[in-house]
Amino acid sequence: MHRCKPVQRSEEDMIPEPTASKTSVQTSDPNPEPTSSRAVNHSEEESGNENQRKSVRRRKKAHKVSEDVKSKRAESSRGRCGRAGGRQGNREQAEAVTLFEVITMGRNAIKTVIDDWIEAYVEDRDSSLLDLISFFIQCSGCKGVVTAEVCQSREDRDVLSKMVEELDEGSGVQYKRFLAFPWILTVTWPMDSDTAEYPLVQAGPYGRWFHSEFCDFLSILVAQCQHNIIFDSYLMNTIIVLLSELSNSFIRAFRHTCTLAAVKLLSSLIGVSLGLSVAIENRQKLSKVQKTKTVRQKSVQQLERLVDLQEKRAEVESMMNVIIKAVFLKRYRDVLPEIRSICMEELGLWMKLYSSLFLNDSYLKYIGWMMSDKVLYKDPLLLPKMDLFTSRFKERLISMTLDKDNDVALQTMKLLVLISKMSEDLLAPEDYKQLLQFVYSSQRPLAASAGELLYSRLQSAVAQGSDAQQDTNEEERHRLQSFAKLKALLHFFQESELHQHVVFLVDSLWDCGASLLKDWPTLTSALLLDSSSNTSKEINHGFTEAEQALLVEILVASVRQAAEGPVLAGRTGAKRVMSAKEKKMQNEDCLKLTSHLHLVLPTLLSKFSGCSDVVASLMRIPQYFSPECPEAENSQVMSSLVSAMAAVLDLHSDQMLLEAASRSYFHLCVDETTWCSTARPARDALVQNWVDRLKALLKDALQDGRVSSNEEIQRDILTTMRKLRAFHNCHNLLQWRVFDLLSPLLSEELPPEVLIELLQCLCYVILWSLNTSDKNLTCREDAVDQRLQLRFFCEKSHHCLSHRELGVRQQAFVGVCDVLTAHSYQRQLWDSLPFCPLIYSLSPKLQRALLTFTCEHVFVGPNNNSQSRVDQIAEEQRLEDLHRRRNLLAAYCKLIVHGVLEMSMAAEVFTQYVKYYNDFGDIIKETLYRTRQMDKMESARTLVLCLQQLFVQLKHKQERSSRPQEAVQTFTSIKELARRYALTFSDLVKFRECVVLIHRSGIEFVFQDFSQTADMTAPPYVSYLTILSEFSSKLLKPDKKTMFSYLQRLTANHITDMREECWQPLAYYRSSLLAAAEEEDAASNGSSDRKGCSTNRVPFTRQKPEGHRAPCLQSRLESKVGKVPRRSTSPSVDNAFAVPLEPPSKRRSTEGSELCTNNDESEDANVDIEF
Repeated sequence: MHRCKPVQRSEEDMIPEPTASKTSVQTSDPNPEPTSSRAVNHSEEESGNENQRKSVRRRKKAHKVSEDVKSKRAESSRGRCGRAGGRQGNREQAEAVTLFEVITMGRNAIKTVIDDWIEAYVEDRDSSLLDLISFFIQCSGCKGVVTAEVCQSREDRDVLSKMVEELDEGSGVQYKRFLAFPWILTVTWPMDSDTAEYPLVQAGPYGRWFHSEFCDFLSILVAQCQHNIIFDSYLMNTIIVLLSELSNSFIRAFRHTCTLAAVKLLSSLIGVSLGLSVAIENRQKLSKVQKTKTVRQKSVQQLERLVDLQEKRAEVESMMNVIIKAVFLKRYRDVLPEIRSICMEELGLWMKLYSSLFLNDSYLKYIGWMMSDKVLYKDPLLLPKMDLFTSRFKERLISMTLDKDNDVALQTMKLLVLISKMSEDLLAPEDYKQLLQFVYSSQRPLAASAGELLYSRLQSAVAQGSDAQQDTNEEERHRLQSFAKLKALLHFFQESELHQHVVFLVDSLWDCGASLLKDWPTLTSALLLDSSSNTSKEINHGFTEAEQALLVEILVASVRQAAEGPVLAGRTGAKRVMSAKEKKMQNEDCLKLTSHLHLVLPTLLSKFSGCSDVVASLMRIPQYFSPECPEAENSQVMSSLVSAMAAVLDLHSDQMLLEAASRSYFHLCVDETTWCSTARPARDALVQNWVDRLKALLKDALQDGRVSSNEEIQRDILTTMRKLRAFHNCHNLLQWRVFDLLSPLLSEELPPEVLIELLQCLCYVILWSLNTSDKNLTCREDAVDQRLQLRFFCEKSHHCLSHRELGVRQQAFVGVCDVLTAHSYQRQLWDSLPFCPLIYSLSPKLQRALLTFTCEHVFVGPNNNSQSRVDQIAEEQRLEDLHRRRNLLAAYCKLIVHGVLEMSMAAEVFTQYVKYYNDFGDIIKETLYRTRQMDKMESARTLVLCLQQLFVQLKHKQERSSRPQEAVQTFTSIKELARRYALTFSDLVKFRECVVLIHRSGIEFVFQDFSQTADMTAPPYVSYLTILSEFSSKLLKPDKKTMFSYLQRLTANHITDMREECWQPLAYYRSSLLAAAEEEDAASNGSSDRKGCSTNRVPFTRQKPEGHRAPCLQSRLESKVGKVPRRSTSPSVDNAFAVPLEPPSKRRSTEGSELCTNNDESEDANVDIEF
């Protein structure tokens, strides 16, 4: 925020300033014109001394009243507001402060200072009024100057033509000139004032405090002046003109502050008008009484006073009308939402305070257009006057619930809820049907507001049938009413046809209907109710089997909500940090649900044991039990619960049920819980039973070295293996040695379903083994066994990657990726063990197989236009397929990030960044950032390899295809890919070496091993330089010079005619490397290069390291693309590619126009490069 300096004036035309020191900053009018016959006659000495005495007198009194307040805010006032007068050394001497600084002193001080200001206004209204004008300018945060002239005529056209707001670019200031008769006021301020943080918008508590104090100042000012001063046709006219003109300014600070001041001024005038109306009413009553008396003189006096009051009220209403037309009608449509909000908020207040004048169609239409007010519907007395407004704008209100701005939709929904509560007939059934669907919204505040509307509808439905329940007791009446609410809720839920969103419905109703949803005794009694009962009450309030199934979902969702809170996946806007009171309430709810449900749950499991979906939901409830519940210490009750759960597991083997049971057993078996001693033995017995059964089944199935083809045996094996796999996901079952039991099956030919479960179960076994390595590996033999298990699983999974079934291939791929990632994560624990050399390493065949699987199963189907297959494949199936492919890609990228695979294996993934950006762009980008954190140079080499592979594939495609248009589009996509990757190098200094490596590798890729002939005048890969130029902007200036010098050396022995089309990529790349100051040098280099070869030119040769064989012609492309150049250890290469810390000193070569450095003078002929 800019410091708020006092408004400054120059000599007699400037507004008098009561401070001690002034610095004048003015913008002189280039064409001054004498428009006044008289000036504000205050000589500098006389007016200054007089104002000084007045200011000191009234501010001494303010200082005395607010001494305590000011002492607390002294430091903040010094930091926020600029002092025009210097602080005196003597603390006892009173300070000379402006009206703006009085705001910091509190309400009592403001009232005292305003009283003194009124006294000064009566004595010298010009000086005091100009001081008040300075107050408004300073409250806008303006660092400007205000000048005042006196105008003779209000209709002077020459004067009116200069009432403008203009910008003087020469002096860098803006000025606004307007007529506040009899004055012409000119406000001058710097050009950058619009970007300043003026007081109203300053962040933190100061902005809110200033807003409150500023509004108090205006209300106190009007209240203190309401008896005489505001009716002098001078004060209010000037203030209204000032606020009207500044509220129309282009400067946001003026517009915002003065709009607030204007509407608050109008609100205060409403109070004055209401007071006058009361006085007029009292005078009228008194006049009627006095008419019966014979005293005529008093009657005449009362009539005169009545006429005077009516004239004052008419004058106040005239002021209000001027503010409405000059400020409100222009600013309620302002581009700033803060200004629009101020106007609408005050309009609602005006309608409430002065309904006889403002509560009509003429003003209601503005609220209808803006739709941002709900104050009026809170007052039942005003509701009958809103019928026309509601019926006119009801459709607009309902449509605004779909606004893309969540705050607008939320406030609209709250307004509709309020309208519905005040009068249900205002909204039609179709309107309710549309609005109630928002309980499934992804925005929790909007969904909670819609839930409030739904719950009010449920209560109204219960109230209609409450007359028939008068003969029952209180408890029974509450039970029947709860049943009625539940049936109405189930009816709504069934009509919505969104049964998978039960948790969203419960979350929406939680804030308003928690009393119903947390009534677990009522919910369980409704579930245990016999639907075949013959009593009349049960017939009316009984639940069908379908309704009971839905009621179970609501019960489980309410239990989850009470235990975990309102945070849901897919729903935003929930409060993530709970207060101490909310945590206490959550603990109490957990204790209540645990004490009740752990007794009732066995009965519920027994009743619904035949329905797997219902039982799967009930199996989730023990996950939310509180271990602190005192009733849970009863081991007999817990034994009945685990027995009921075991009985259900014997009947069903559905995946959802098994996963829910596994998690519930895990929660019950946690150490230091009251029921651990009961639940853990029950779980061990259950697992032991499955292992024994599986051993018996395998003994019968494996006959003569083959798996039996008996379908019943295979089905039993699959069921038992599925149960072991589900429990292996949450529990450590290594003591049963399941790997030794199941691993022989991988060598047999199994049905795909059995093989998938087998691979997943063995994967979990190895993951548990790796996770507990620090505890279980006590000797070298254990480490050898673990490594053998890992190798065996990877080899068998490698074989399964070529299986005919897609599900088997995917499970083998995911399993290998998971165990290898966990193996890499555990290496840090193995470093301290004596047998760390037993770390498993992938074979090259398996690495290539994983890459091939990723390319064949992930990067398939549509690329950017993902919606093209919607007509062929269902949307849900398409999303599931995309989710599966994303999981596969994420599993492969984890191997690269954790160092299991070489970083160069990511090059094929990086090539798909642009093509599949909509589907996998976030995963690929995160992988790039992670690899760059591991080794930024190796990551840069991977990017080089990625681009070069794509370019070589493009060249081969161009040579074989006769459709150049498609090739051009592909080249454009490669260039776009390079541009996207160049944008990731945001820190030029941090990634300096990486960018240099990319340029160096690209130049070598194009020119190395190229020999110019008559048939081949340009390198075949010269177009790659156009792609490489996308990284030129990421080079530092010294590096650009180094790369340009290196490029010159490689092209020195070739004839490069830049006018030929084949050399255009080189010219384009060179121009991207050159700075503006080097363009002339580049032109001279190009002209010298176009000359013929000199007779004394040294042939361009390269020295190969000892033992290095030159690649044959057939393998040139493979050698260039297959390997990425690394930094050579040769001193000459280090000098050639070293990143200089300072720009190298350049000089002209004596043999040509080539740019070179001092260090490279002796190496222009020979360059040692190693791939």
